[in-house]
Amino acid sequence: MPRVAIAAPNVAAAEAGEIVVEAGGNAVDAAIAAAFVTMVNEVGIVSPSSGGFLTVQPPDADAVTVDGWMDMPGRDRPHRLGGGTWDVHTDYGGGVTVTIGPGSVATHGAIAACGEAHRRWGVLPWAELLAPAIEVARGGFRLSAASRYYLQYVHDSIFGWDEASRRAIHDEDGGLTDGHLVVPDLAESLRRLADHGPQEAYTGDLGRAIAADVLDRGGLLGPDDLLAYAPVVRPALSAPMERWTLATNPPPAVGGVCVAAMLRLMGDHGIADRDHLVAVQRRVLGERLRVFDHTDDLERDAAAFLDLIDREGLGVLESGSTAQISTVDDAGRACALTISSGYGSGMIARGTGIWLNNCLGEQELNPRGLHGLPFGARLLSNMAPTVGRRDDGAVLAIGSPGADRITTAIVQALTALVRDGLPLAEAIAHPRVHVHRAGTLHEQVKIEDPGEPTMYFGGVAAAMLVDGRLDAAADPRRDGATRIAAPRH
Repeated sequence: MPRVAIAAPNVAAAEAGEIVVEAGGNAVDAAIAAAFVTMVNEVGIVSPSSGGFLTVQPPDADAVTVDGWMDMPGRDRPHRLGGGTWDVHTDYGGGVTVTIGPGSVATHGAIAACGEAHRRWGVLPWAELLAPAIEVARGGFRLSAASRYYLQYVHDSIFGWDEASRRAIHDEDGGLTDGHLVVPDLAESLRRLADHGPQEAYTGDLGRAIAADVLDRGGLLGPDDLLAYAPVVRPALSAPMERWTLATNPPPAVGGVCVAAMLRLMGDHGIADRDHLVAVQRRVLGERLRVFDHTDDLERDAAAFLDLIDREGLGVLESGSTAQISTVDDAGRACALTISSGYGSGMIARGTGIWLNNCLGEQELNPRGLHGLPFGARLLSNMAPTVGRRDDGAVLAIGSPGADRITTAIVQALTALVRDGLPLAEAIAHPRVHVHRAGTLHEQVKIEDPGEPTMYFGGVAAAMLVDGRLDAAADPRRDGATRIAAPRH
């Protein structure tokens, strides 16, 4: 039974991973357990109505990515396309317009992806992985720093229109609660998932309850959408860097493509070469805005761009709410898991305690406009959970939340770790730069103040095995937590 390094968004999530490792679980088991706790206590950021990706490096095989990202719904009510939503403007993240309401709810996939990963690589029973989340939901919790920071902006505008949501996070005076939060029905929903397996969220009573409430309130997500949903397992996208063979999220997600391209373009430059870093981001993120966000074949155009970089090298430089769990075990297994429920639709599905996502309303993930995709198509994603194996057998899992800062945060942490040789914690804490709206009239080069790290620049979580020693680090920009866990004998 392996020892496991765990980096998670909060202490309770890290402890959940530790609990399952003590019971004999491996890195994948630990990541799934931590993810379900995060779905409970990172309110406004993730929930069981999330989508996500797991990139897994098995000890004896090539890395693969399990795609559990959001699908476009609407099979049950196609006449409702374009309806059931409204826009809210918030100053969060420097100012963003968010589309919310029942019509913003996409088909969730994170639970199905966790189920597929458990089927392939897990060793403990499924129910044991959900037990810590059930306890957190039953016993209650306080809002994390990341949740509180986000909800301070949107507790009324996004999470106040639905009565169940308003009651859950507000005090008697209508302010954001500072107390112990117990969400009615959530523990029971998780217990149903534990007892009946991942399909409970799709074809069981829980899935039917979610779909019925969304349809009753004028949204698109229906039982036929949940019935048709399936996770997809793909070979991970290779991103070599010195002695490391890194592997990240492939198309149709766009995040891994950007990570792979940036790592290639960094060349021999280190994290201190800010001018080169800005040039790399400007070129890659500009390509995303010009091409990737609008293509009808991302796999084709991404391959062409990476081939161009491989041919032309640095000459190419001249011509976009999430939680991350990273685990590694001493058997050489690595798992990077990234999940999100968007900015939140603002509604709790009646009788479930589950806040529903608004990923159809995340405008940067829907460049074709509201409800512009065919039914069953995957939305765009910035997520780039990444694993790696070095030529001496060292393994790594790394990823970040942060919308369009996901890719730039990961690349800068990897560059500091691999190219500059910084210890893992220092590589993650190093100040960052981000080119926002690259190549447009609204481009901004945002430079982090070394004395004031902020969650705007991401929240990298990473775990490593090097020379038989496990290490884990969580970003100081969020209140993440780490554990080195061992099985009980």
